[in-house]
Amino acid sequence: MKKIEHIGIAVKDLEAANRTYKAILGAEHYKTEEVDGEGVNTSFFKIGDSKIELLAATRDDSPIAKFLEKRGEGIHHMAFLVDDIEKEITRLKSEGFRLLNEMPKQGADNKIVAFMHPKDGNGVLVELCQEK
Repeated sequence: MKKIEHIGIAVKDLEAANRTYKAILGAEHYKTEEVDGEGVNTSFFKIGDSKIELLAATRDDSPIAKFLEKRGEGIHHMAFLVDDIEKEITRLKSEGFRLLNEMPKQGADNKIVAFMHPKDGNGVLVELCQEK
């Protein structure tokens, strides 16, 4: 694991959250992107070497919609940048952690991603990210 790549925050209204985080961080978001396979619209803010990713559901059956329904708005995941995502998946599995993705999949911001089960991360959904 190289660094915290971003912290993902689930929001109900992406435009309203963009205004809130612009005021908090003193800067505009630099990118928005739809990840159709996950049913989510994302917005990214840069802060130092890390990022904040805001996530809003685009359909009712998406993981973010389910998260919002169950827990409300708030921190959804913590993402770590890795050099070799397949190697990290293998390493974490060998340590006894459950991965939600056996194989990496397309994520936002030109990344391939995989997630670790939140019950194995003290209630935190851990995302592994690798540059494409």
